[in-house]
Amino acid sequence: MIKGYPERLIDENGLRLDGRRPDELRPIKLEIGVLGNADGSAYIEQGKNKILVGVYGPREIHPKHAELPNRAVLRCRYRMAPFSTEERKNPAPSRREIEISKVIREALEPAVMSEYYPRTVIDIFIEALQCDGGTRCAGIVAASLALADAGIPMRDLVSSCSAGKAGGEIILDLFDLEDKYGDADMPVALMVNLNMITLLQMDGKLNPMEFEKAFTMAMEGCRKIRGLQVEALKKRYQGIVEREGTSEFDEEGT
Repeated sequence: MIKGYPERLIDENGLRLDGRRPDELRPIKLEIGVLGNADGSAYIEQGKNKILVGVYGPREIHPKHAELPNRAVLRCRYRMAPFSTEERKNPAPSRREIEISKVIREALEPAVMSEYYPRTVIDIFIEALQCDGGTRCAGIVAASLALADAGIPMRDLVSSCSAGKAGGEIILDLFDLEDKYGDADMPVALMVNLNMITLLQMDGKLNPMEFEKAFTMAMEGCRKIRGLQVEALKKRYQGIVEREGTSEFDEEGT
C-alpha cells in the first residue's frame, strides 16, 4: 500500500491506484456458513477488506425490559480487530464503531421480518479482521447473508456499495486511500427486488450532476453485488441438498 498522500488518485490512463477503472468493483469473495457455533454466518473479502459475521437468534432477550411486544429487537455490533489497520487499533469500542453499528442495524431492519418473533432478539456480530475502506458496505452485504443463513425470514437481501469522487472523477467502491484523500464518499444500501433504499450517507461535497452520477453508479454496484450474494446462497444450499440427497441414496442402497 502507498503510504502518505498520493501524488494522484487517477493516472493519465484513467486508472486508479489499485489498477481499477472508475466504474469497477474490487474483487469480492463471499462464503456462507463459516462458523459452526453461530445460527448463521458469512465471510466477505472485498479488495483487502476481510470481514466475518455471526448471527444468533431469534432467542430470549436479556434484560427483559428491552423486549418489544410486537416484534424482535435487532442488535448489531461492529468491531475492528486491533490488527485490522496499519497502526494498532485500541481494542476499546470507538465512536466510529458505535456509529457504524447503528448505521448497519438501520440498513438491515427494513429487510428483516421481525414481526414473526415478538419478545425476542436477533444479534449480529460483525468483526472486521482487515480494513481497507468501505467496511460498512461490506459488513451489510455479509450480515444480510448471515441472516439468510440463520433462516430468518427477510423481505429481500440487502446489498450495499459506495460511490464517490476522487482525482476529479466519479468512482465506484472506494478503497482506503480514495476514502481518505478523495473529495466525497457515498455509501448506499439497497433492497434490489423492492427497489428500496435502506442507507444513503455522504461525506464530502458533490454538485447535483456529480451526485446523480455517483448515486446511479452506487445503485448499479448494489445490483452487481446482489448477484454475487444470490450465487453464494445457491452454492451454499445446493451443496447441502446434494450432500443430503447422496446420504439418503446411500442409506437406501445399503
